[in-house]
Parts: sequence; structure tokens; C-alpha cells
Amino acid sequence: MDEDLRVDVRSLHAALDKAREGKGLSWRQLAKEIGVSASTLSRMANDLKPDLTAFAAMTTWLNMRPEQFFVGAEPRDQEPDLVAQLVPLLRARKDLKPKDVEYLEAVIAAAAKRFRAESESRGS
Repeated sequence: MDEDLRVDVRSLHAALDKAREGKGLSWRQLAKEIGVSASTLSRMANDLKPDLTAFAAMTTWLNMRPEQFFVGAEPRDQEPDLVAQLVPLLRARKDLKPKDVEYLEAVIAAAAKRFRAESESRGS
């Protein structure tokens, strides 16, 4: 593993903050929903990295790939999953209800799956 690889705590904290605001949660409520301590989130505000279990819980709750929050990682040839990238943005929308977000996630996931299948059948 690259020794320069590290977690971009500020980006992770910002993604959590945006999703938290979108759901109308306090930091304490967010911590409870994710399953981490409120002090973990507070330490992250001071750029201190979470432990592995907390990091996994946070990225899972955000429905984002952990690699999106790595700095110093070698770039991959493959694009990140579209749905995983869009979910935090959808969750952050104040004009969307949770069921609307779930619907949009399903529609986008189905479309992405179809596009992948079409692309693979063309050999691209």
C-alpha cells in the first residue's frame, strides 16, 4: 500500500455535513444514526481521522466508496460508481423526501446498469 495514502478527513466531514443538513439532523443525531460517537464527528471537525470501523460506518451510511476519500491513491482506470457519487447529493436536497431519493436512486441505478450492459455488448 502507498505510504502516502491517507483519508481526506475534511472531504469526508463535508460530505457528512451536507447529508446531515439534508436530513435535518443534529450532529448528535447523525452520530447515533451512523453508529459512531458524537466525539468522533467532533474530532473530525478538527481534522483528526476516524478509526477504521467509524470510517467504514460513515462511508456505508453515505453510500459512497471509501476510496473516494483517499488522498495519495493511484488513480484507477475505472470510473467511480455513478449511483454512489450521486446519492449524497440526492440526500442533501431539501426538496426531496426520503422516498423520492430512494426512487431516484433506483431509476439512476437501473439506467446505469442498462448503459453498462449496452456498452459491454458493443465491446467498448
